[in-house]
Amino acid sequence: MENEVKQRNSFTGSLGFVLAAAGSAVGLGNIWRFPYLAAKDGGGLFLVVYLILALTFGFTLLITEIAIGRKTQESPLTAYKKINSRWGFLGIFSFVVPFIIYPYYCVIGGWVIKYMATYLAFQSQAAVADGFFTGFITAQWQPIFFTVIFALLCFVIVYKGVEQGIEKYSKILMPILVVIVIFIAIYALFIKFTDPVTGVTRTGLQGAAVYFVPDFKGLTVKKFLTVCLDAMGQLFYSLSIAMGIMVAYGSYMKKDVNLGKSVNQIEIFDTGIAMLAGLMIIPAVFAFSGKEGMSAGPGLMFITLPKVFASLGKFGEFLGLIFFVMVLFAALTSAVSILEAITSSMMDKFNWSRKKSTLIMAASTFVVSIIVCLGYNVFYFDLTLPNGAVGQVLDILDYASNNILMPLVGILTCILIGWVAKPKTTIDEITLNGEKFARKGLYVVMLKFVAPILLVVILLTGFGII
Repeated sequence: MENEVKQRNSFTGSLGFVLAAAGSAVGLGNIWRFPYLAAKDGGGLFLVVYLILALTFGFTLLITEIAIGRKTQESPLTAYKKINSRWGFLGIFSFVVPFIIYPYYCVIGGWVIKYMATYLAFQSQAAVADGFFTGFITAQWQPIFFTVIFALLCFVIVYKGVEQGIEKYSKILMPILVVIVIFIAIYALFIKFTDPVTGVTRTGLQGAAVYFVPDFKGLTVKKFLTVCLDAMGQLFYSLSIAMGIMVAYGSYMKKDVNLGKSVNQIEIFDTGIAMLAGLMIIPAVFAFSGKEGMSAGPGLMFITLPKVFASLGKFGEFLGLIFFVMVLFAALTSAVSILEAITSSMMDKFNWSRKKSTLIMAASTFVVSIIVCLGYNVFYFDLTLPNGAVGQVLDILDYASNNILMPLVGILTCILIGWVAKPKTTIDEITLNGEKFARKGLYVVMLKFVAPILLVVILLTGFGII
């Protein structure tokens, strides 16, 4: 196993790369976090801010990481040192982020499989019972069992490599995911519900209006800044920025592929799915619960939506099943990319084979996954985080990665490419085959000045300073 010849795989072409990278970007954050934030932050107002930031802030960080990967042909752990020998520490940070995220992502993936299995067994009524979700995650062995299933699926795909694993399954899962999202989104628009208590009739189309039409009522400067921060944080997480993933995927990108065009396609795909997820969830929840139901936050997917499905009778059971199948696909494509980031790092750093790297990384992260599962029972405790949130093991790992390490990696990447190695480093890679770089001026300004400032704001928010 150890004597296998190390050879860097590559995606077969632009489509394989875009679908795999988009699969990484389209994850649980798009399905439940984006709709929740859009509902909380004035619907259309959040969408407008998000789109502007996606075309500027998100584009800059995304194309920079992919360019670093393709230029160096290295994974995140070793790529930054190749750009500048003194910046190897940034590679360590880029390795730690996905290593922290992957274990708890597998746990949440296990929760999704549990719900899918519940609907598959025609027990959808159980899913809407009070305490079902809490009872499940606080149980000792059930969450571990479903986490094992999810982790094994990820392991098999990464173990098979880039072409036969990641690319092959992305080409299958992503089109199915898109079809399911569009189907549920269209159906949600035509839902009509009359409240038995008030007699008020609400429709999915009214919910869509709440989602798309900007709400400026009561808008203050402070509230607008909150919307901007939420959109930045969502974009940061949604595009898989500062997780080492895009550096790893960029290193598998062939030199003749148009890098800029591919990044544009990833942005369109990711943003499109996120907006469709909102259209899939917000109209349905609004029809049954009004605006109050849309403020359910993280519990929206596991607590609120099953109640919506239950109210639709037999068809609701079918809708619930295909919804959680879709969520599973989204979770899988993202989790696979996270595992690939740490697996490829081991391959490049220690010259290990893919099989050995995948086995060691999957096994070591699974130990952490078990600790996360037990964080709701055996290791249960409440810890108030610097941003004011109260959490357990999963919340602490999520906070450390998303609020501290990821913004830090983003800031340091901007400093390295913007000021130390200079923007020409990535621009030369983006225009390698004579391609035009229409947003070159914007890219340089964002990379050197705007993006670092925005990232510092996110970091200070994470510390609870802002």
